[in-house]
Formats: sequence, C-alpha cells, structure tokens
Amino acid sequence: MVITPEGRLGSRCLLLSLMFLAVWEAGSGQVLYSVPEEAKHGTFVGRIAQDLGLELAELVPRLFRVASKDRGDLLEVNLQNGILFVNSRIDREELCGRSLECSIHLEVVVERPLQVFHVEVEVKDINDNPPVFPVKEQRVLIYESRLPDSLFPLEGASDEDVGVNSILTYKLSSSEYFSLDVKTNSDDNTQIGLVLRKSVDREETPTHNLLLTATDGGKPELTGSVQVLVTVMDVNDNAPRFSQSEYEVRIFENSDNGTIVIRLNASDPDEGINREISYSFNSFVPPMVIDQFSIDSNSGEIKIRKNLDFEKVKSYKIRIDATDRGHPPMAGHCTVLVKVLDENDNSPEVVVTSLSLPVLEDAQLGTVIALISVSDRDSGANGQVTCSLTPNVPFKLVSTFKNYYSLVLDSALDRESVANYELVLTARDGGSPSLSSTASLSVEVADVNDNAPLFAQPEYTVFVKENNPPGCHIFTVSARDMDAQENALVSYSLVERRVGERALSSYVSVHAESGKVYALQPLDHEELELLQFQVSARDAGVPPLGSNVTLQVFVLDENDNAPALLPPAPGGPGGAVSELVSGSVGAGHVVAKVRAVDADSGYNAWLSYELLPAAGGARSPFRVGLYTGEISTTRALDEADSPRQRLLVLVKDHGEPALAVTATVLLSLVDSSQAPKTSLRVSSGAMSAETALVDVNVYLIIAICAVSSLLVLSLLLYTALRCWALPTQGVCGPGKPVLVCSSAVGSWSYSQQRRQRVCSGEGPPKTDLMAFSPSLPPCPVPEVETEGQSIGGDHSRKV
Repeated sequence: MVITPEGRLGSRCLLLSLMFLAVWEAGSGQVLYSVPEEAKHGTFVGRIAQDLGLELAELVPRLFRVASKDRGDLLEVNLQNGILFVNSRIDREELCGRSLECSIHLEVVVERPLQVFHVEVEVKDINDNPPVFPVKEQRVLIYESRLPDSLFPLEGASDEDVGVNSILTYKLSSSEYFSLDVKTNSDDNTQIGLVLRKSVDREETPTHNLLLTATDGGKPELTGSVQVLVTVMDVNDNAPRFSQSEYEVRIFENSDNGTIVIRLNASDPDEGINREISYSFNSFVPPMVIDQFSIDSNSGEIKIRKNLDFEKVKSYKIRIDATDRGHPPMAGHCTVLVKVLDENDNSPEVVVTSLSLPVLEDAQLGTVIALISVSDRDSGANGQVTCSLTPNVPFKLVSTFKNYYSLVLDSALDRESVANYELVLTARDGGSPSLSSTASLSVEVADVNDNAPLFAQPEYTVFVKENNPPGCHIFTVSARDMDAQENALVSYSLVERRVGERALSSYVSVHAESGKVYALQPLDHEELELLQFQVSARDAGVPPLGSNVTLQVFVLDENDNAPALLPPAPGGPGGAVSELVSGSVGAGHVVAKVRAVDADSGYNAWLSYELLPAAGGARSPFRVGLYTGEISTTRALDEADSPRQRLLVLVKDHGEPALAVTATVLLSLVDSSQAPKTSLRVSSGAMSAETALVDVNVYLIIAICAVSSLLVLSLLLYTALRCWALPTQGVCGPGKPVLVCSSAVGSWSYSQQRRQRVCSGEGPPKTDLMAFSPSLPPCPVPEVETEGQSIGGDHSRKV
C-alpha cells in the first residue's frame, strides 16, 4: 500500500485525535487507551513503557511481556521503543457483538523485580457494516379491493454496528400507489410497512416492483436495499383485521407448558368460507420464537411450548398472520410483544359453603340459592379475587362480605322451559396476567302446578254407525300437561248434563286414565242423530287445573228399517188395495197407487216400486211407476182381460243390503158407464144424489167420501193441536207419523216423519228438513200443512 505525504499526515492526525493520553492511577496502576476497529497493522496505540514509568533499556533485561485474557495477538509492544501497536485485524462486532462497550484487557508483566500492570484498550466502533435485509426479495400480496391507507408490514434491515452507526433510515422508490410507513415503539423497535396510497387494479397492473433502501447514521453513510415485489390479487376483497396492530402480553417465567399467552381474535366482514380465519406465524418470525411458542390455527391461541427463562430472554416479538380461506386468501397482520415477568403462581379457590336445592319455579326474586366463598393464597393485587357467573342465566352473584358471595335468583324461573341450570362460577385474582379457577354448580328447578292440561283442539267431530254394540270404543281424547310428576297426571271425566229425559252418562262414558270414550248402549239414528257433550281433563296438582273439550258425535244411519205400507183404503179385503177400473180406459190411465214409507234416512229411505210377474207368465196390462207407486194401464182394456186383476207390487229401499215389502192391489173391471161414478178417490167433490140413486155402488161411494172427510178433519185438528202444543214439548222426543200431501206430487203420498230433535243440550230444538218431488202433477185436494215430507213414493227423512 502506498502512502503519500498527505496520506501520512492525515493518518497521523487521525491517530493523534483518537489516542488517549495514558492515565496512571496510583492505586490501581491501570492505563487506558483507545483504538478504532479495523486499524491497520502497526497502527500506534500508546507509549506503554513511558506511561508505565519504565525505562526502554529495562524492557528486555526485566523480561517485559504483554498477556491478554481475550485475544493476545491483537496488540503487540515494540521492545525497542516501548510503543503498543496493532498487530492483527480488530473486528469490534466479532469481539463484542452489539455491546455498547468493548475493550481489550492486557496484563503487562515485568520481572526482576516482579511488577504487574493492567492496561485496558477500548475498541472504538467505525461504520464498517452496511444495513442488511434478511432476504433478497420481499413479496407482498395485495388484493385489488383493499382500501387506501391499508398497511402491509415489511421486514426491516439490521446493522451490526452500534450507536449512531446502527441508526437506520428507510426510503422507498418513487411510486404513485405506495408509500413507506416507519414507526418506532417504546422499546426503540422500528416497524416499517407499505402503505397503499391509492387503490390498485390487478387487470391494469398485476405486479409492482419497488426498491426499499436502508441507510445508517455513520460517516460515511452505508446503505442496503431489498426488492419488494407487490403482487395484486383480486376476488376475496376483505382481509381479516385485528382490533389493534400490536398486542403486549406480560407472562411469568414459570408458566407451564401449554399455557395460553394470548387468544387473538381477528374479524372478517365477509361471509361463508371467506370469513373463516386461520392463524399462523409470519414467515419472518425467527426459528427461536417458533420453538418457544405454538399457535392454534383455528382459535388463535398462542401457547408456551417450552419453559420461559427471564434471565435468557426478556421479550419476544411475534408477527402473526390471520389468513381467511377465500380464493385467493387474504391476510391481516399484528405483532404480539411478549414480556416475561415473575409469575403469580397461586390460583383462587372457590368453595360452595351452603346450598338450598331444588328451587321452586315460583320462587320470589332475590331468593338465596347458595353461599360461596373464594380465597387466594397470594397477597396484594394477586390475592384480590373477583367472582363471576355464567352469563345468560336467571341468577346473579351478590357480594355479602369480603370474598363471600350469595347466589340469588335474579329473574323468574319456568321449569317447563329449563328444568336444570349448569352454572359455572369463575374466580379471578388481580394478578397480571390474572389466574382463575372455576366451580360447577347444578341448580334443579322444582315443578309447581302452573299448567292446565291442554287438548290439541277445542272440538272433535266423531262419526258412529247406529246399532253399535254396547260398550264399543268410539273415540279417544288426550290432553297434555307440561308440568311434571303428579302435576302432569291427567284424569278424564264427562261433563254431566241431560239429553232429553235421560242423563248423558246413560249414553256414553269415558275412561278416567286412558281418555277412551265408550258408547254404553246401541245408538239409534232415527232417535238421536247428534250427541254433543264435553269431556273434562284435570291434573292431580294442588289445586288441580283442568280444561274441557267438546265432542260432536254424529250417529250415521244404517238400513235397519224395511219399507212399511200405509194402511189401504177402507173396504179393501185383507188389507189389500181395491180399486174399480172402467173397462174402456185407454193406455197410461192411473188406476191405483201404492203408498209406503221408510223410517231410515237418505238412500236407505229412498223407495222404488216394481210389479211382480203374474202366475203362469201371463202379460199384465198394468205397470207401476218406479218411484211414484202409481199403477197405470199399458194398453186399452178389452173383454178378454180378466174382470178381476190381482197385482203384486214389490216395494224396496236403496240400502245395503236392500229391504223390501210386497203390496197386493185388487182391481175390478166394470162397465164404462159406471166408471165415473166409482172413481171418487181422485176427486175431492161430492157426487150428486140423483146420480147416486142410479148407481148400484152408491153406498160404497158415500162411505168412502164420509171416511175421507173425517180423515181430513182429523188431520187438520191434529195439526192445529200439534202447532199449539209445540213449545211445551220435550227437547228431544220422537214425533208421530203424519200424512203429507204435496201439490207437487199430484196424488196422495205418505211419509212417516218423526219430529226428531238434535240433542246437543244447548239452544232451541231443530227439526228435520222437508223436501218434495217437483216432477209430478198437482194434488187435487187442498194442501194440508204438516211436519212430514214426501217425494212421491220415496221417503227420506234427511236431505
């Protein structure tokens, strides 16, 4: 190396400016020097012989030597001139690391006589180390939906120098999208991050290449740089966010392995899989931190893996990423600063000293359920215990005395909603971090009779066929009681009342335990069509509670009544219908009518008429109306026809199976001159006396007219009496058969009508409907207002 005069002058000035005068301390005999690191071989350090008061000529005879505890070859003494000089390269960072003070301790030994001197050479730091980034390229993922002012942390550089030489400043290459954010916290830790100045568009610029430069404070300045590759991603547009960018945690050094250091909770406003968050260490976290701590990717809990040692490491700086599960994923960032302290090593104790269970569901607010005491063997803030209860329960803790609490009822209870509460009592001391312990308490709620039995619906409709066997099961009622034990034990009973002249219990009964309803006797549709009653359900509580349900039992008709023939006209032999027929009548002339009724209803009372064939297979000149029962001629009569015709008419209903009866009609053929005088059934007027004297059957006609008149008068009188006596009749009583004539029928038609009432026990009685057939010719006699009904020869009690 060539040194010019100017260079030698500059070096000498530098050495003179850096060299300290030797200081001799009489008590200790210690000499202090200083030398800059990286000084060249032979650099002057100090005149050690002169400063120690030794003669140059004595150095060799007295065996002058220098020994060093650290590095004895770094410095050497020239025995000729007594000058201490640099012997080999001195690297302060290698010798003392990042310690602010760095010295080389020398022991100078002189024998004959023996003397020992202590010499300390301070090594001064020079700016010989540039800032260094941990990686050559830092990659940052930014989603195009991120808002301006979003912060993305970057890893800063490190400088092995100390003091001003290690103070770093950062600069980012010019960019319209990004700027640099530099913050220094209380521990002089510098955090740098990339700030988004304006929104980025992946479709416009998918990547941004930036240059981050770090400059130290030395003279001259040294710099280091790293490439920052920013990749813009789209889709999932909300990254998880922590409530704060930095968390500080203090934890005691004797914490057990697995102890939770902190439970991080990041939030993501997205939905579905985009808001599911996974926690992890940042890629820049050192391996030492990863060995010391673990993080639960789902809950965000950071736990201790190895025992903490305050003497080794006093704090840890952990960078955490919260990454959602979107496509592509987005990440939020925070820093957890863990400071190790001496721990609070005693947890509080919780003791339940008294317990009053179970609790009645109607207990008054403020009722004391249990007495609880808490204690902590620690003192000061670590021994101050607070007690809390599981949230959202109808109980609360009331402090009664120091470390004593009462568990009291805070809101109303309802056993039907919640029958048992599992409470967790949490006691926490005032340490930092605080320790806690829990105690479980099961509170059972006792039932009171506050719920009446309830039926699924207020009314049921039941259909039962008549002629049921006695004691048959017709329905089952069921009520549910939400109470427990005897308060939920339901029994059933009839609400007794009168059905007509009889008690309800003579018709039906209900089983007290099962709720099954039985018909005690055969029901008759013709007597009782509807039976309405109530069943009561009562529990066994004190006092008992109950409710009622209404049953409407409709008695369905069965074909259990055969058609009945109305009495024939007076004078008929053997009850048969006898008529006189003119021998000259033409086809289609009505000569007689068969009358019948059926006590059933509907199809079971719908009657049809059929003419049975005569004996010997002879073809009869008569026919019968299918539904009217009218017998008419099929052709004109002649002398060949028998003067006396005996017809058999089959009357049957439409039930399943059908029931039938046979009517006999006797027809006598007479001369045509006698026919108008004998056909008195079709006319309601009287025949003249002069014609009757000529007719041989005048007495018969007079008798028929007299009987008919008496019959009409009797019917009118009976109807008047019935109408007058109607309000005084019983509620449910069968009526008597009456004769009905409808002008729409065209001839006398009989129907047995019972004045049947629907027995419900409530409201006025109801009569059956009446219907008439509109398809027949008008009736020749005055219409009699009755309570019956007729549809030709067909009768139905109910339409």
